[in-house]
Amino acid sequence: MTDTNALKLSQAARHLAQQEADKILAETEGVTAVVIATIDGFDVASAIRSGLDPSRIAAMASSISAIGYVVSDEAKLGRGKRVTIETDAGFAVIYSIPRTDTELVLIVVSDGRTLLGQVAYRTAATANLILGAA
Repeated sequence: MTDTNALKLSQAARHLAQQEADKILAETEGVTAVVIATIDGFDVASAIRSGLDPSRIAAMASSISAIGYVVSDEAKLGRGKRVTIETDAGFAVIYSIPRTDTELVLIVVSDGRTLLGQVAYRTAATANLILGAA
């Protein structure tokens, strides 16, 4: 199946997305997966340390991002930026990247050995880089 939103993304933006996914995974202990996907759930770039499936992560994260958007809209909080899921064994951070050509989400999954604040900072910085990419 082809995602028309993914096709709108430039090669430069795709390349940057892959570089940044690889960088977060390599430089952040405890991160097990980094996936950058279209808002409708198709992965554009990914770096995986464990046996996780980036396509499944992309699909689920896009749904969660949509729920976060609706909640923030209903509560009149403005545009949602980030959703965090904390579990017994770690956490996932889902960050919106509202590009003009196609909206993306950045998903970082951690086994809990890294600080949530560190991942939150890295996702925001990476989202801003991808947002500004040509």
